[in-house]
Amino acid sequence: MKITWLDWLIVALSVAVCAIPVLLMMKRSSRGTAEFFASGRSAPWWLIGVSMVATTFSTDTPNLVCNIVRQNGVCGNWVWWAFLLTGMLTVFFYARLWRRSGVLTDLEFYELRYSGKAASAVRGFRAVYLGLFFNCVIMAAVNLAAVKIANVVFGLPMGTTLIICGLLNVAFSATSGLWGVMLVDMIQFGIAMTGAILLAVFALRQPEVGGLSGLVARLPADKLAFLPAVSNYEQLITVLVLPLTVLWWCVWYPGSEPGGGSYIAQRMLAAKSERDALGGTLFFNLAHYALRPWPWVLVGLASILVYPTLADIHRVFPHIPENLMGDDLGYSAMMRFLPPGVLGLMIAGMLAAYISTLSTHLNWGASYLVHDFYRRFIRRDAPEQHYVAMGRIVTAVLMILSGFLTYGLETSKGAFDLLLSIGAGTGLLYLLRWFWWRINAWSEIAAMVSSFAMAVLFVVLKYFGHDFSSNFILLSSIACTTLIWVLVTFLTRPESNEVLESFFRKVHPAGPGWGPIRKKCSDVAVVDSMTLSLLGWILGVSMVWSALFSVGSFMFGDTTSGVVLTGVFVISTGILVPLLRRLWR
Repeated sequence: MKITWLDWLIVALSVAVCAIPVLLMMKRSSRGTAEFFASGRSAPWWLIGVSMVATTFSTDTPNLVCNIVRQNGVCGNWVWWAFLLTGMLTVFFYARLWRRSGVLTDLEFYELRYSGKAASAVRGFRAVYLGLFFNCVIMAAVNLAAVKIANVVFGLPMGTTLIICGLLNVAFSATSGLWGVMLVDMIQFGIAMTGAILLAVFALRQPEVGGLSGLVARLPADKLAFLPAVSNYEQLITVLVLPLTVLWWCVWYPGSEPGGGSYIAQRMLAAKSERDALGGTLFFNLAHYALRPWPWVLVGLASILVYPTLADIHRVFPHIPENLMGDDLGYSAMMRFLPPGVLGLMIAGMLAAYISTLSTHLNWGASYLVHDFYRRFIRRDAPEQHYVAMGRIVTAVLMILSGFLTYGLETSKGAFDLLLSIGAGTGLLYLLRWFWWRINAWSEIAAMVSSFAMAVLFVVLKYFGHDFSSNFILLSSIACTTLIWVLVTFLTRPESNEVLESFFRKVHPAGPGWGPIRKKCSDVAVVDSMTLSLLGWILGVSMVWSALFSVGSFMFGDTTSGVVLTGVFVISTGILVPLLRRLWR
């Protein structure tokens, strides 16, 4: 692509602007781990909400959506739209509980909820498993998208891209801690969204597309449908039925964890109050599912008309290696139609999205490895500045490891499927552990070990020629993992009354699952209402999905549906706002 001095100037200015909060927060982040990993627990709702949504807007996200749209049409996005059900559960049932727990990381929760060597083992294992292995896989998928974009736009080889991006990310995240990460997120989200919208505008202007009207007229109806056709049984089951009935509550995936977790929990724990934790997580879900998707979807649809096959992409970009070719390249391939200046803004936006995501994952992973492993099991009595220094060293190491792992991936969708299979079957446990006293540390261990073992089993079977569909792998893993951890729960002793009562007094969980413990803590007032939380969940889901599909209906010329869905949005929001006031009281 022809990149002018104006484009480079815009990219340089965006990096310089983002460096300002990093420098400003450098001294503050060095005060201790509470500042470096949790912003001193004083972040307002709007900042943690924007930071959450900026983190989930990474370079691989538009590529993933484009990949989905090119293969399965708009309705294919239900594989991640369904996770709104999980996100809203976190908003109304778990956000206040997380903030109330007062832990520094979500892994510290294990030694608050459980006790003994088993609790310590879970915390230590997950610190390494999630902070190192799982986290590096996610970062490698984001790296892969950056590599593909750089290869299309600049013609850069993988190694060069990884070195440049690695240096930028370490400089941003290791210097300023979570305060700097969140402030940079706010700036970068604005840049990234502007670039995404401009790319959608210019993609629609191409002669092969002919604007929104041309897009609707020239594409098959199944590519534009919000729901898969009943006659297409396999697609119906894969992209709609399974996500809405099973996957949303039983699969663990960073950013959409049942009950909250990873960097979502990190942001809730950084909030200055329970109200800010709830409000920030609500804003995140609204922006994540209703505000961001359509520019990506439109570019993906337009790319079908401009590049009907992968051969068409390869003909325009012959320098792209065969192992990097995939439908996810359709997004970055559309960037060649951007004029000078706009191309620079788009590059700046993609770079901003990349740095925002990687900075969060680096800080989050370092918090696990330093606070939950190194500080807990190796050196417990060092000064705070020592742990901050270790956090910066670990940040650099994680970036290097994720760079090497990038060479083993081929597509963003492949990484997405891999992570879903590894976490299959654990979600129900993460939902119930807050509301059912009987779950213990051995339940957690059984769920982790069995889900990972099932993922490894299917990899081995595939290696020996036994290829199974992704649906069969997921459902089998979910069934076996769930059965195993439930059996282990009833075959092992519950946590001691002392631990359970201490947890109940600190977190005040509502619902019937803590009945025996609540009787022993009759002096503790349960402040949450399960009924109001359930109503808030239903209204929140209705509000976001109606907003999402009303916009799509108007764009695709279905005015009647657009008006009806807008009405649903207005009614849902009108009831939800006063309900939030009651929840906050």
